Amino acid sequence: MSELAHKRILLGVTGGIAAYKSAELVRRLRDAGAEVRVAMTAAAQAFVTPLTFQALSGHRVHTTLLDTEAEAAMGHIELARWADAVLVAPASADFMARLAHGLADDLLATLCLATAAPIVLAPAMNRQMWAAEATRDNAVCLARRGVRLLGPAAGGQACGETGPGRMLEPRELVRGLAELWGPRPLAGRRAVVTAGPTREALDPVRYLSNRSSGKMGYAVAAAAAAAGAEVVLVSGPVALAPPPGVRRVEVTSAAEMLDAVLAEVAGADLFIATAAVADYRPAVSADRKIKKDSERMELVLERNPDILATVAALPERPFCVGFAAETHDVIGYARGKLEAKGLDLVAANAVGEGQGFDRDDNTLTVLWPGGERALGSGSKRELARALMDIICERLHARD
Repeated sequence: MSELAHKRILLGVTGGIAAYKSAELVRRLRDAGAEVRVAMTAAAQAFVTPLTFQALSGHRVHTTLLDTEAEAAMGHIELARWADAVLVAPASADFMARLAHGLADDLLATLCLATAAPIVLAPAMNRQMWAAEATRDNAVCLARRGVRLLGPAAGGQACGETGPGRMLEPRELVRGLAELWGPRPLAGRRAVVTAGPTREALDPVRYLSNRSSGKMGYAVAAAAAAAGAEVVLVSGPVALAPPPGVRRVEVTSAAEMLDAVLAEVAGADLFIATAAVADYRPAVSADRKIKKDSERMELVLERNPDILATVAALPERPFCVGFAAETHDVIGYARGKLEAKGLDLVAANAVGEGQGFDRDDNTLTVLWPGGERALGSGSKRELARALMDIICERLHARD
């Protein structure tokens, strides 16, 4: 990866089972042309030995704050000045808390305070620790200060639980780190992204909705931000934290999402409609819980507004990207949506049992007037980056 060629990367390793992945991360960084040096916390050494990282990096591993072998015994200052970037992977909840509070009680925390280089964290922890309010506050605080967070991913964890908190895979971290020096084709642009489902109230406790988790939309918002855009994320109800540097507007119903989008889209260069908006809503929403006093109940539904079509029809509209989630004839329906709504681009994906919704992976084919490109299968993060590359190509071609 040319962006990392000759870059000096200081890899910080904190305590956690994900530390074993950091060994592969060193190898991948070096394969990308970077020079790597490693600093380990005491807890990290309980999982992987310094000798492992010394063999992989080709340099002595740093573990001590006041290193008598370093020049003037100020090894942390030397390392802080040496680094072009600091990547902490895994970044434990404890380390994030200490960094957020400006503590300098070990080598790694101290050099993060002493460096002028960009700092990137790859969080890794139990899902409940990641969801804890204190951790979320620390993540927001660090992002506000310019610290970049890559991940975490969701999936099975060493503790036996499943959910968000897994460290991103080394190949994803290498790509995310390379973006620090890569092109930012959307710099100076403003993007509005919708994500997640909408909920249409039947009564105060029930609603119509769908299985969308919002993961694809949140990955797209993160990719747009990484490409340099100012991003507003209009989100339905999801169990996800907003990507760092992205402003989130929370909504519930399709009508609320339309109002929020129209309030934000004025002056935007790019609109990406990833949300799975409910097509219909109850014609009447009961103001009290509906009681089961009969064998059958009939619901009258009415059409929801078409948010994407509304934006695409604006006199001074942004570049409009839609998503077509279909259970069959995916490309045919996507091409019809592209033409009927006059879109600039549409991403088609199959949904249904075992694919699309509520998963970390997806399969996309991107279509535009006169062309299409299959992106294949992969993680939603990887597909979002590939999709953003095509969006940038088409946006600049239009301009």
